[in-house]
Amino acid sequence: MSAYVFTGPTISPAEAGRELDAVYLPPAAEGDVYRAALKRPRAIGIIDGYFQSTPTVRHKEILWAMSQGIHVFGSASIGALRAAELLAFGMEGVGTIFEWYRDGVLEDDDEVAIAHGPAEVGFRAASEAMVNIRHTLRKAELSDIISTKSRTIMEGIAKKLFYPDRNYELLLRSAADAGIPETELTRFRQWLPKGQLNQKGEDAVTMLRLMRRRLAQGFDPKTVSYSFQHTVMWESAWREAANSSSTLCNDELRDRALVR
Repeated sequence: MSAYVFTGPTISPAEAGRELDAVYLPPAAEGDVYRAALKRPRAIGIIDGYFQSTPTVRHKEILWAMSQGIHVFGSASIGALRAAELLAFGMEGVGTIFEWYRDGVLEDDDEVAIAHGPAEVGFRAASEAMVNIRHTLRKAELSDIISTKSRTIMEGIAKKLFYPDRNYELLLRSAADAGIPETELTRFRQWLPKGQLNQKGEDAVTMLRLMRRRLAQGFDPKTVSYSFQHTVMWESAWREAANSSSTLCNDELRDRALVR
């Protein structure tokens, strides 16, 4: 297969597969990009990735994959974060969220972090990403559903919530406690089902479509401007990755709690 993509709650493999024919893997953890690169695909896409309770995907393994001639794309979630951090080294970021991190509009990792269910339920999201809440509130403001003042207050409330607790119901209750007019909150509640935005999902689709076009057009192996350094820590990391179990070498999907 010419492409491997790491995804989870942002977009399901079934939905993603309608945009790009690829091998779809669960959210990336430490060592997963290295193991995918060993399969020698032409491209790797990173959307979702684990963190906190599970070691997250290393910058070094992405650099190694690109040094092996593999094009690495990132968007939407931890893929957008890594792409912004590794832009100077040639990782290709796609989408609005990547651009916000690249331009310094966003800095905090928790902007894309959510809680989710296990693989058995398709990594179903159990909270809402702050970036999606921001976009939704701004759309509501532009649509005259809420005022600028209310949007600002609600953004602040959402940002103060611990990211696994972020959801619209809690936001609405907290907004009422903060004194936002009930008429605005009622309009917002009624507008939400059709009005809310999923910027992470949109960015993921944008990346998949770009990868599809690039693969169809054909591109040369990735070239990089850096010399990859085989440090002692890297030697230890890749040996551990090569020896550990993974969805790339068996069918058991890992059950982890948090993703971004």
